[in-house]
Amino acid sequence: MHTVVERELEVNLVLSPERSIPVPARMTYRTQDPYAVHIVFHFGSDHPVDWTFARELLVEGVFRPAGTGDVRVWPSKNGGRGVILMALSSPDGDALLEAPSSAVSAWLERTLRMVPAGSESERLGIDEALAELLAPAGADELRAHGPSGDPQDGDV
Repeated sequence: MHTVVERELEVNLVLSPERSIPVPARMTYRTQDPYAVHIVFHFGSDHPVDWTFARELLVEGVFRPAGTGDVRVWPSKNGGRGVILMALSSPDGDALLEAPSSAVSAWLERTLRMVPAGSESERLGIDEALAELLAPAGADELRAHGPSGDPQDGDV
């Protein structure tokens, strides 16, 4: 069974130290994609912006600066309240977004209850797929294809 954990919230696009504008956002976590978080900014608009990055990066960024390159996350304070800052960079531009840390943390806790940190690979079924792939061929398969894997004479 696959589960989706979503949270709609308002983040602030920081334009300068004195000015920011509110932006509706939706955070989504899907258990069938257990390593990733998805954030859509301006959801419901004609031009939403989608970002996908590692859940682990966001979890770490709640406590201390995390990430390099396109996505960086770190905790901060604004007016005495805790916030999470996300610096996003792409060929189309850069953005600094500020989200309430209580909302992000509560949502992350829900995702971690669904798929605890370190257990993500179990959701992907990689071990089962590898075991099936590497399992010895059954007797019927050996009769049909022979020990070399090639079809037996007379097989079409």
